[in-house]
Amino acid sequence: MVAAGDTLYSIALRYEKDYQELALLNRLDARFTIRPGQRLRLRGSPAPRPPAPPVATRRKPVGPVPTAERNPVTKRQTAQAGGGAPEVRISSPASAALAWTWPAKGPVIGRFGSAGVTGKGLDIGGRRGDSVLAAASGVVVYAGSGLVGYGRLLIIRHDDNYISAYAHNDRFLVSEGERVQPGQAIAEMGASGADREKLHFEIRERGKPVDPQRFLPARD
Repeated sequence: MVAAGDTLYSIALRYEKDYQELALLNRLDARFTIRPGQRLRLRGSPAPRPPAPPVATRRKPVGPVPTAERNPVTKRQTAQAGGGAPEVRISSPASAALAWTWPAKGPVIGRFGSAGVTGKGLDIGGRRGDSVLAAASGVVVYAGSGLVGYGRLLIIRHDDNYISAYAHNDRFLVSEGERVQPGQAIAEMGASGADREKLHFEIRERGKPVDPQRFLPARD
């Protein structure tokens, strides 16, 4: 159930889903418009479209049918006809060109794979007011506090495959819809939703948490 302040991206982060698959599953428009009180499906086949009104048709003259028209069913269509969910394969050339940078200068105090929310990314220590930086270029797609355990949270969409999340902020320096560049200050570190001042940072690849240290440059 969509709550006030939700975006498709925050819902995808909460349930570890690919936002594009959720959009397809729920037949959302190109802007991924959702509204408070709306129910979204998290699994299954795409929601059925409403029936189209009948239209008048004209007969075509009978003649030889080209091979491409004689057997137009693709493997993907065959899978859909069998009742399975359509396979969504997203390819983004931009992914290979993303230049990642560290989102904060403090020490790593929690690593990917550990318990709780921390294990979905990295915890980076610091002091209230320290700069939180965009880890790669992209667009801010969520700025709010609607996810339990994340405090004041920013989400940046980088391309079709990757989003990054920045949690426990004290103050936002950017707003939803704003384009940001690598290393740009986007927030001030805080302790919202946490027991100490820190940044919790995640990278999601097609909805799934991945180890940020696979992408970030090595530190001394």
